[in-house]
Amino acid sequence: MLNNLEKAALGFYDLAWSAAIPLLSKNKRLADGFAQRKLDRRLAEADIWIQAASAGEAYLAQSILKMIEPPRPVHILVTSNTRQGLDIIRAAILDIPEKKNITISAACFPFDSPRIMRKAVNQVSPDIMVLLESELWPGLLSALKESGSKILTINGRMTPKSLKHYKIWSSFWNSLAPDRILAISHEDAHRFGILFGKQRVRVVPNIKFDGINTENARGKVLESIKRFLPSEVPFLVLASIRKEEEALILKMIKTILEKQPKTVIGLFPRHMHRLCHLEKKLAASSLCWKLRSETNHPPAPGTVLLWDKFGELAASYQLAKAAFVGGSLVDAGGQNFLEPLMCGIIPVTGPYWDNFYWVGRQIMDAGLVRMAGDWKQSANILIQMLQEPESRENVRKKALDYIGKRQGGTQEACKLICQYIPF
Repeated sequence: MLNNLEKAALGFYDLAWSAAIPLLSKNKRLADGFAQRKLDRRLAEADIWIQAASAGEAYLAQSILKMIEPPRPVHILVTSNTRQGLDIIRAAILDIPEKKNITISAACFPFDSPRIMRKAVNQVSPDIMVLLESELWPGLLSALKESGSKILTINGRMTPKSLKHYKIWSSFWNSLAPDRILAISHEDAHRFGILFGKQRVRVVPNIKFDGINTENARGKVLESIKRFLPSEVPFLVLASIRKEEEALILKMIKTILEKQPKTVIGLFPRHMHRLCHLEKKLAASSLCWKLRSETNHPPAPGTVLLWDKFGELAASYQLAKAAFVGGSLVDAGGQNFLEPLMCGIIPVTGPYWDNFYWVGRQIMDAGLVRMAGDWKQSANILIQMLQEPESRENVRKKALDYIGKRQGGTQEACKLICQYIPF
């Protein structure tokens, strides 16, 4: 229970929200669903409330919704702070086979004003609150504690920096502690244990491993690319290239083509609106290049194909001899290097891959991902791979083994949630 000082702190927190909410209405991102965030629009009553902050957590919620089999009929409310998260959840609801024990609804996550959250918890009246990854909202947690709802943190992660901040007032956070925490690593479990007590915490596999697509692309997209990129063409994919690293990528391309002049390079920007800018940069360079949309026949050796058709990256990985995954030469968090790996290519990434640290550095120790320190080293590794490509079948087999040993987190999460469903 909160003491008087902690209750006063929540009161000041509520006043701060009251002052901020009128200003937040001018924020374009928050304006979407603003009435629901203020709770002017009622939330659905639910047995289980799952909070998925944004897209990454929404995919975790999707995995749980697909697998959970409660012992009695339940309604599940899934909320998210972002439009992208809500779109993923709503698509998941449509994609999940009908189960007689589950109905699902989705909504915007309310503002964490204690006053609003008390109203929200009263409307939803959840038996169980599921917080995904690192969600610790004091307004929500205090309202849940008052209502007697069970609070579960699933796929929990906590950085050393976050723990340092929470420890400034550890007794306050301990009063709001989740009932159970499933952490994704021993390090995260240790940090949760320091704050909330180790008896509440255990380690389970990261649910994100369960969501990895291990199937290769098939169908018309792959066949259409094969028509102008036959298997004998030494094809290199440079994927998900960010604006901040474009100049470095052009240097990489020139270095690679000096050593491997017969290579055809597929250049995939992370954001399609960068296409016109890349066209200008390629036109100003000495490189031979074409738009993918204008390519119907095998391109000349040494051609850079600027990929202006959406949805073809996965199929392109299946035809490539080597691949570099961008967002990683600059501090942009990196992009999905598991996709080319599932296609049997050992991907190369730059030094920045924070968004995928959850995969574990062991994947590099196992030789399934190559990390380069800069663009020059990236180019040299790719040249080596083009000269001596590894067996696609062997790479894929090792990758499936690595991932398979780390799956099962969703099953553990669903088992825990079902344990707390009252009959």
